[in-house]
Amino acid sequence: MSSNSYSTCLTPDPWLRIVVLTSGRLLVAVGIVLILTLDLAAAIRAVTGLVWVAGGRHELVRIERRFESLIAVRLSSGGEIAVLNNDQEWLPVTLQTGSVVLRSIAWLRLRAANGDNFVELLRGNARQSQDWRRLQVIWRHIGASP
Repeated sequence: MSSNSYSTCLTPDPWLRIVVLTSGRLLVAVGIVLILTLDLAAAIRAVTGLVWVAGGRHELVRIERRFESLIAVRLSSGGEIAVLNNDQEWLPVTLQTGSVVLRSIAWLRLRAANGDNFVELLRGNARQSQDWRRLQVIWRHIGASP
């Protein structure tokens, strides 16, 4: 097998997506509590709280829309990364800083050419999944580059 054809295709876990969205909602709630406990005028706390909620909601809606449009992620040993959308098209994306791959979990931050940002929390076991094992090998080569 040539190194150019060495790739992996990973599908997101719906439960991990629920974890990401739930933790985002909880962080927005914690932020509201912290804002309300600040020693500032009530009007400033109210405005800051509204801005915080609006920003958090905006980000969570964007993440959820990207979750709905992303079916799979493909990484190749040459550093090419693509996402499969709902139209069954592979769209090239670039790996963003902040992406991390550990032994059994990965957090990928990806950006499409049109500016869409994708985040995906993935999990796997190299002993049970050939695709996860390939991800581990590919990451050793491309993970340090961004």
